Amino acid sequence: MKKQEETIVALATPAGVGAISVIRLSGPDSFAVTDKIFSGRKKIAACKSHTLHYGKITDSEGITVDDVVVSVYRSPHSYTGEDSAEISCHGSPLIVQKIISLLLEAGARQAEPGEFTKRAYLNGRMDLSQAEAVVSVIQSSGEASLRGARNQIDGFISSKVNDLRERLLNLSSLVELELDFAEEDLEFVPEDILTGKIDNVVKELDILISSFRYGKVLRDGVNVALVGMPNVGKSSLLNFFLKEYRAIVSEIPGTTRDIIREDVVIDGIMYRLFDTAGIRKTSDVIESEGVIRSRETISSADLVLFISDVVQQFNSTLYQEVTSLTDPSNVIRVMNKTDLAGGETLPDADIYISVKNGTGINHLFDYMRNKVSGQTTYTEKTAIITSARHLDCLKRARQHLITAKETVRAGLTGEFISVDIRNSEAALAEIVGAISTDDILNNIFLNFCIGK
Repeated sequence: MKKQEETIVALATPAGVGAISVIRLSGPDSFAVTDKIFSGRKKIAACKSHTLHYGKITDSEGITVDDVVVSVYRSPHSYTGEDSAEISCHGSPLIVQKIISLLLEAGARQAEPGEFTKRAYLNGRMDLSQAEAVVSVIQSSGEASLRGARNQIDGFISSKVNDLRERLLNLSSLVELELDFAEEDLEFVPEDILTGKIDNVVKELDILISSFRYGKVLRDGVNVALVGMPNVGKSSLLNFFLKEYRAIVSEIPGTTRDIIREDVVIDGIMYRLFDTAGIRKTSDVIESEGVIRSRETISSADLVLFISDVVQQFNSTLYQEVTSLTDPSNVIRVMNKTDLAGGETLPDADIYISVKNGTGINHLFDYMRNKVSGQTTYTEKTAIITSARHLDCLKRARQHLITAKETVRAGLTGEFISVDIRNSEAALAEIVGAISTDDILNNIFLNFCIGK
């Protein structure tokens, strides 16, 4: 029996104790398998789609395991596109285990990771990019990441990619049609128009490719290192971000010995804040280890807030060390304690703040957001790339078009041009799953949880 012909079962809600748990079945025998252990007013197999039915789950000895509600979803109007049933029971791990065991004995098979969503894709309920977005929706850590995931699952990426595919297919068809009339020496698409159409698609691919930076931010969040000399206000700024006293603040240098990590959502984006030990030479063994860890944190950060204050002012030696550990464009120079400046001229910096009275903090938030988004405005209707797989497909599609353009200018025949254009379309087709291999599918759905 093929896997697709088997009926699968898994817990669809998180494991552990809760008010209720939901056990999901999908496949041709979902209703028959459920009826073997379910006792209600009528058989599940006789029930209409999208209806709920109360009853009891009993074992082979007729002993009641639990009172449950069974939801019925008939093909093709279900998540997977197959006949599907969901059993809502009390949220006891013991009850869940017993019910699943009974369903397995009744003829179901334990679902593999992501197998429900994989079946939804194979049955045409969603394309591959939408299927991948299901994981992103589940793992959303902030409002912006959720919007980005919904953007993808609602088909904005699919729509854009399919539009580009259609344009490329039309273009390659014209080139191939010209080949059929080669003896008549007819030209359906002049060279300048052909290269212009290719350029237009390349420009749109570039926009999608450039969105990956922001898409990665939406998906993964931003790692932010708070760096500077001791006592410039790193821990105070962390506390301000969190609106609580998470880090110890003291006038004694070296108070922060280890990395303190806290997560905060600002304007819908998840920021992982790392309060580092003040970087300086010290004979204290523990503080020295903290300085080493600070350097490691800087190297792996997406953003670095290089914090100085108007008392100690800007330390160019430390700044050079920090920029040697990371991309200088990721570093934001923050001047703190501006409330102590009086009428004096402030040293050069990107942002001026006072953690004590909150001056400039909102400006700092805006600056951070512009840094991670590339100062580009994205809306809920914008197609944003969040997947490294999609990025690879887009880059390959772009390169094939660049080759096609070079082929046109080299004066080669239409066969070569058409192959390059069709290769570009094929790379885009991989995004939505119009062209896919078992290896690609298995790798994608392996990242899903069992039950989804």
